[in-house]
Amino acid sequence: MAFLTDRKRAEFRGSSRTGTEHFWGQTISAVGLAILVPLFILTFGSALGGTYEEVIAYYQRPFPAIIAGMTITVAMIHFRHGIQVVIEDYTRGLQKKFYIIIFTCIAYAVAATGLFALARIAL
Repeated sequence: MAFLTDRKRAEFRGSSRTGTEHFWGQTISAVGLAILVPLFILTFGSALGGTYEEVIAYYQRPFPAIIAGMTITVAMIHFRHGIQVVIEDYTRGLQKKFYIIIFTCIAYAVAATGLFALARIAL
């Protein structure tokens, strides 16, 4: 018969039994966004106000296209980590699993759609 204290059961685990994995994922993506968002604003601001052809030509250059693609990808990863933490905190059981699956699919669909549109413009 094993007697475990509450501390021993909870050691190295968060409430969802994943420890600090979500926290670190969200922290790393937040640092990435802190760098990428100003770069994205600068590149997007340069294209703002141009005609359709000028904007397409601008995003066919590698630097603005790469910055836009990285911003979309990192933002959706950050969204996925953040919404998962919120769902785990406020829902239970089957509803929790359902919401995590739905919002993970939404995050990946938005990232894939944005990258596909960007690749279509760049190529």
